[in-house]
Amino acid sequence: MKTNKVQDLSIYKTPKNFRGKSKVIVQLWWIIHAIFFKLSPQVFYGWRRFLLRSFGAKIGKGVIIRPSVQITYPWKISIGDYSWIGDEVVLYSLGNISIGSNTVISQRSYICTGTHNFSKIDFPISAKPIVIKDQCWLATDVFVSPGITIEEGVVVGARSTVVKNLESFSVYVGSPTKKIKDRFD
Repeated sequence: MKTNKVQDLSIYKTPKNFRGKSKVIVQLWWIIHAIFFKLSPQVFYGWRRFLLRSFGAKIGKGVIIRPSVQITYPWKISIGDYSWIGDEVVLYSLGNISIGSNTVISQRSYICTGTHNFSKIDFPISAKPIVIKDQCWLATDVFVSPGITIEEGVVVGARSTVVKNLESFSVYVGSPTKKIKDRFD
């Protein structure tokens, strides 16, 4: 059975300036992240905030970021005051990620700004920003797709997949998410 070639990764090219910093800065961040961020004691929240700010992240006061958090490009991250980023959260920041104040991203959640155009043979990469506004809670293992806005006060249940924008002060669950009620009945 003969198939048409739909994907040829030998012709893939990462767009110029896609990372937002030079390859040297990217590699330096990955080294710093592996040694000084990931290996820092659990309670060294200020130290991790310092490291992220040193690489251009905008991190508010009182932010709690666990050492097992993975951040691709910190210069594309903004987190408001008193937010919590839980264990093993991935902030796949090929594009900008904006997280508001008093927001919780629980363990093993994956915030994904990058995607590929599978309809083109060269499989081009692109990034779309994600905005998670103030006072939200993403429970454990939530996946957020590129280009999504989660409005203020939203709760997303565990193991949910967010593929469309979510309305303020609502509770969502499922894969894909569906609104099940208002946050305050």
